[in-house]
Amino acid sequence: MSSPIVSAQLYAHADAIYYHGNILTGVDLESEHPERVMAMAIAHGEVLATGDNARIIAEYSGPETRMIDLRGAFVMPGFNDAHAHLGMGGKILLSVDLLGVKSLAEMQARIHAAAEKAPAGQWLTGGGWDHTLWPGGKLPTRADVDAVAMGHPAIFTRVDGHIAVADSAALAAAGITRATKDPQGGEIDRDAEGEPTGIIRETAQTLVKAPPPTSEQRRRGLELALQDAVSHGVTTVQDFSDWDDFLVYEQMEREGKLPVRIAEWIPFAEPLSLEEEQQAHHAKTDRMLHTTMLKGFMDGSLGSRTAAMNAPYSDDPGNAGIPRFEQDKLNAMAVERAKVGFQMGFHAIGDRAVEMALDAFAAAEQAAPEKDPRYRIEHSQVVSAGDFARYKQLGVIASMQPSHLLSDMPWARQRLGAERSKYAYAWKSFLDAGVPLAYGTDYPVVPISPFPGVYASVTRMNEAGTMTFHPEQKLTIWQTLYAYTQGSAYAEFAEGWKGKLAPGHVADFVVLDRDLTAVTPREILGTAVLRTVVGGRTVYEKPAPGRQ
Repeated sequence: MSSPIVSAQLYAHADAIYYHGNILTGVDLESEHPERVMAMAIAHGEVLATGDNARIIAEYSGPETRMIDLRGAFVMPGFNDAHAHLGMGGKILLSVDLLGVKSLAEMQARIHAAAEKAPAGQWLTGGGWDHTLWPGGKLPTRADVDAVAMGHPAIFTRVDGHIAVADSAALAAAGITRATKDPQGGEIDRDAEGEPTGIIRETAQTLVKAPPPTSEQRRRGLELALQDAVSHGVTTVQDFSDWDDFLVYEQMEREGKLPVRIAEWIPFAEPLSLEEEQQAHHAKTDRMLHTTMLKGFMDGSLGSRTAAMNAPYSDDPGNAGIPRFEQDKLNAMAVERAKVGFQMGFHAIGDRAVEMALDAFAAAEQAAPEKDPRYRIEHSQVVSAGDFARYKQLGVIASMQPSHLLSDMPWARQRLGAERSKYAYAWKSFLDAGVPLAYGTDYPVVPISPFPGVYASVTRMNEAGTMTFHPEQKLTIWQTLYAYTQGSAYAEFAEGWKGKLAPGHVADFVVLDRDLTAVTPREILGTAVLRTVVGGRTVYEKPAPGRQ
């Protein structure tokens, strides 16, 4: 009879022991008193054991074990951002950064400063502007950009990525005139005379093609975005970027320089043969980098009024948004992809878009019944009252970004009206219905830091503390941390090996300057990351005071 196979890790000395800590090993939604330990032993990138200081040190330390004194600091599993766009974030960090501009004049000043430095004829690109933050809240126009771009072709994407403003030179380069027809799933805004205003919505953005970044620019931008992630305690990113970005991640992994785990999405609307080719390109068993689901778009965003709604916007009675698909075609594509085993996740913000996604998933499950397909609806921001039960029935995951509520709160009620607002950003309604919940940020639409999202989830209050939005939908801190760790891991079929600090799980964790479960909600906003560890390797450490 053969001997049972026993992991060598059970008898090895630890590579590192973290001790004198306040370590939250994971969250059990059935208990408000999850396990806390003082010490954790790590070997081969995994958690070897957890427990009290004396036992862990006595049983697992060896002559080469690194000993790290946590000095009482709070430790928890690393944040798993279930929805981000690192490639877009990198491009913004290397281009004209318009995140947070408080007025059109401030936006123009940043564009003008970039135009003065750019060589003649060079395109100006970037994004992050949000007109809802400006006095008057009016959209920018091509004339506004013409005034400061100094003749450079220029296009700048709104913070949500669903609309952009292009100047006259960029529109001319794209051949967009008053005679240009709107593409399927997109719109070109026009003035009273029928001339393009410069605002292009949804798929119309693809008509304006700025030159792609060089390989060096792409690499540098991704390095900056990844550093942004680890400095905020993010150890996994479920990412939707260009395929060329994925190839850069591969190169970084080969060089041992990829600091976070990346689960990359593949575009749903590409030919099935290309999707299968891209999925087969990299081993799915690679825990550091692999492809996962197909990402499709049902609609746009609330901020740009392109989210597809069942009834018109309360503050724009002639507009019910822009659906990106016809239902029959969507269903056929979903069925085709389900039959070859793809997980699918659909961006759906408006209640009509959510229904489109659910209908497509129902068709896919009927045609290709899988035990556990884990289809996902990304954002799930506005849901009809009866559809929470459909999520549960179909096993669909609600992948949501709580920090969106912080930016949307000032105008969401006006967009949606009283009745629809009850079921907007409805995190608790999903949990009450038994729907799996995964949290992320949608970076760079909002910063990649999880802490504003944690705050929003437990308060439903703006950061100034002056406004709330349906507080009956707020979650407990335990539900919130679960959604940002184990819930996100479940959404990518990884709950068996990450999301908790348990023996056999990967050693992905974050050391914070405060215990998120013991401080007031307002104190969560000021949280600082002291250390981020991925696979037992420190990928970020806060500089000591006075050190840059």
